Amino acid sequence: MSDPTQPSATPDFLQHDRPPVPDIVVPRGVQPFHLRDRPVRGRLIRLGPLADALLSRHDAHPAVTRMMGEALALTAGLAAALKFRGSFSLQAKGDGAVPMLLADCTDAGALRGYARAAPAKLAEALAAEPEPAAGALLGQGYLAFTCDQGPLMDRYQGIVAIEGATLTEMTEHYFRTSEQLRTFVRLACERTAAGWRAGALIMERVAGAGGIDPDLDDEAQADAWRTALALAATLTPAEMLDDALPGAQVLHRLFGLEGGLELDRPRALSYGCRCSRARLAGVLSGFPADDLDHMADDSGAISMTCEFCNLAFRFDRADVQAVAGRA
Repeated sequence: MSDPTQPSATPDFLQHDRPPVPDIVVPRGVQPFHLRDRPVRGRLIRLGPLADALLSRHDAHPAVTRMMGEALALTAGLAAALKFRGSFSLQAKGDGAVPMLLADCTDAGALRGYARAAPAKLAEALAAEPEPAAGALLGQGYLAFTCDQGPLMDRYQGIVAIEGATLTEMTEHYFRTSEQLRTFVRLACERTAAGWRAGALIMERVAGAGGIDPDLDDEAQADAWRTALALAATLTPAEMLDDALPGAQVLHRLFGLEGGLELDRPRALSYGCRCSRARLAGVLSGFPADDLDHMADDSGAISMTCEFCNLAFRFDRADVQAVAGRA
C-alpha cells in the first residue's frame, strides 16, 4: 500500500486509508467495577503501551507529556461511564504555556489527544518551576467536557473555569459544581523503563437507592463512601502503571477485604487518530484560492500536519484547486 500521506493517482476524496500509525489495542484498558450493596461505582483505566504510542508522537517537554497522558486516561474513564454513540472529549483552553489541551475517546474506545504549547511561555514556566503541574501550564481559562453524537443529536457540553493546581483537582471541581456528583479521581502518568504509561482511578457515589442495600440508611451510605475513598487513596502511581500487575488484582488489593467487589465487563482502548487525506482535503477545499496560494511552497505543494498523530500530509496545489472547483 502506498503512503496515504503522499499524493497519488487516486483522487484525495477517495483516499480513506488509515495513515501509517501504530495499530495498538489494549483489551482491558478500562475495568469498570462496583461495590455490591454500596453507593460506589468506578473504573480503573490503564493505557499500557497505548500511552507510549500516543504520547511519543510528539516531542514535548515531559511536564506537558505527563499532563497529556493524564488527560487521555481521564477521558477514557469518563467516556466509559456513558452510553452514547460518537465521541466524548476533554478540552482545556487557557492563557498559559499550554493554551490548548484536547483528548477524545469514541464509544468504541478509540483514543487520541494533543497539547499545544507556546514555546516562550513554556520556557518561562519551566524556569520558574522545573516540573510545573497542569494548573501552572494551562493558566486561567476553562475546562469543557463534551459528548458529541453527530449532527442529528443534541450535543451535551459542560464548561467550568479552570480551578485547581492539578488535572485531578480541576475535574473534581467540575463534577462538584456542574454535576453535583461526588467523585474521586486519581491520575498518573510517568515515563517507565517500558516507555510512557498512564492510568486513572475514577469513582462516583451512586445517587438514589438503585443497587444499594435497603438496610443502609443515609449515614451508613455516607460511611461506606468515606471508606471507599480512604481505600482508593492508598493506590500508588506504581500500582497504576505496572504492566505486570493486572487491573483486577489492583482492585482486589484496594477493596477485596471489604467484600462485595464486583468487576464488570472490561472495555478495550485503541489508537484512535481518525485523520485521512480525504478529511484534510475537505478542509483545504474550503479555503479561498489566495489562501491556498500562500500555503503552497516553492514546489507547488501544500503540507498539513495532523495535530493528533503528528503526520504531515502533502497535497498538490493544483489538485486542491480542482477539488475546490476553482481550476
